[in-house]
Amino acid sequence: MYVLRLNHRPKRDKRVTTHLLLAARAFGAAGAIYSGEKDEKVEESLEKVSKSWGGRFEVKFIRNWRKVIEAWKENGGEVIHLTMYGLPVQDVKDQIKASLKDKLVVVGGAKVPGAVYKMADWNVSVTFFNMIKNGLFSAISLSFIRCIFYR
Repeated sequence: MYVLRLNHRPKRDKRVTTHLLLAARAFGAAGAIYSGEKDEKVEESLEKVSKSWGGRFEVKFIRNWRKVIEAWKENGGEVIHLTMYGLPVQDVKDQIKASLKDKLVVVGGAKVPGAVYKMADWNVSVTFFNMIKNGLFSAISLSFIRCIFYR
């Protein structure tokens, strides 16, 4: 599984992106791709964690998120977009877990382009309101990632 973080903005998103990628790493994702603006500090932070604690976690910057999704699907993978809109995670997690396809979990940034919704195999609403209210965005993503990995 990989995570695609859309439209990263270094000054504004540094902590959110870093926490999202750390959560993905903690739950066994192979790596992450981020689009938007290149941020070597995010990459260095994740590299440091992997060196200190072991394990492999690849972080890549690819400016064009659309090409990432297209390539993932062309290689037989499945795209899961985490959004406020879509199917409640509780209703679809079993179907998603049952699929043996490689997963690309897409997490938005500023404004998610409509094409992401159309390209995704699953648009999953993250329906953990108490976490959203308390600003624990990474915890939401972490909960979803946990649903996928622990079958």
